Amino acid sequence: MVERYARPEMVEKWTQHARYAAWLEVEKAAVKAWAKLGKIPQDDADKIVKNATFSVERIEEIEAVTKHDLIAFNTSVSESLGEESRWFHYGMTSSDAVDTGVALQMKASLEIIIDDVKMLMESIKKRAEEHKMTLMVGRSHGIHGEPITFGLTLAVWYDEMSRHLENLEQTMDVICVGQISGAMGNFAHAPLELEEYAMAELGLKPEPCSNQVVHRDRYARLATALATMASSIEKFAVQVRHLQRTEVYECEEYFAKGQKGSSAMPHKRNPILTENITGLARMIRSYAMPAMENVALWHERDISHSSTERFWLPDAFITTNFMLHRMNNVIANLTVMPENMMKNLNLTGGLVFSQRVLLELPIKGVSREDAYRIVQRNAMKVWEEIQQGKATTNEKGESLYLGHLLADDELRNSLSEEAIRDCFNYDYYTKNVDAIFKRVFKK
Repeated sequence: MVERYARPEMVEKWTQHARYAAWLEVEKAAVKAWAKLGKIPQDDADKIVKNATFSVERIEEIEAVTKHDLIAFNTSVSESLGEESRWFHYGMTSSDAVDTGVALQMKASLEIIIDDVKMLMESIKKRAEEHKMTLMVGRSHGIHGEPITFGLTLAVWYDEMSRHLENLEQTMDVICVGQISGAMGNFAHAPLELEEYAMAELGLKPEPCSNQVVHRDRYARLATALATMASSIEKFAVQVRHLQRTEVYECEEYFAKGQKGSSAMPHKRNPILTENITGLARMIRSYAMPAMENVALWHERDISHSSTERFWLPDAFITTNFMLHRMNNVIANLTVMPENMMKNLNLTGGLVFSQRVLLELPIKGVSREDAYRIVQRNAMKVWEEIQQGKATTNEKGESLYLGHLLADDELRNSLSEEAIRDCFNYDYYTKNVDAIFKRVFKK
């Protein structure tokens, strides 16, 4: 766990005390259900609901002898009750309390994660609106492509997070399931109505057909939902890390007064937060593997899943919670440098306009093959000159590429000087940004 920096509201959901408190909540719901069905005296049920409590220390003391945590829990609770304790855990098996209790923990934790996602989306949206028309170069394969805006980059992130939000909300429905179906899930010792009453009390749904456990494909759905979201957040982090590279320097994580970047090099300002996020995403993805392997249990149950869940469930939630807040901090405080974005956009001497020129030629009757040949041969001249260290503008102050195109007789036979110059217009690339934003942020 990232306990040093973990947020307390999530950590408290996964303490030993929280685990036993969830069990007790399930047991009390079962007692209420038995009383509603007339199986146990209402007075005894009221006493259990009012007085039942436990001690973590006492449970650990008993478990040292019994080697069974649920039995140790039941014994500790029974010590807080009188004769009515005979109805505690009546007709139930361990997994009824344990799995249903975990469902309560997962539900409470996923509610926090969903709120975190909404928080991050709001921060992304705010910065996207701020930089809707901030021009920058789009890159594919790490190589300059065409002009885009930084707002569009952020809109991509927002749209991606909206899919994860929807997935998490659907996952909530999948994991909010409990059971009180007895030792083999056959309801031999407790009617279906008992489970239905108890789950309604707990705000859960009954597992439609349990055996002795809540089925672990539900947990795997949760783990993979968190893992895929973590991968997207890593994607955002990696882009910030690239944009902070000295040679690029278009964005930078906020660097606080007094902050240090290197023990040896005082000038360093490193993207430590996004590097940290990249590492955390690797951990969150790793939790999906044991969750998926836990789906296949022997027959009605074994406990091979139990040991892994004591690790991956709390760690996945705590780490995801921490990562979302860290990414939100990065986005909300990100230093954006529009001037450097524009400088880099002009770095290749106008080559970013090549497709614009290419698409004009077929309109004038030039074949696609000839158009590509004309446009590319002039582009290659610019690359060669840049390799030689030449300035990206010529003696007239025009971009290198524009100068070569204007001097190309074959091109001039099809396009006028005015038509060629008109291709070198950044507004052409931003004309649909508003429409894209309406589509992305329509919700």
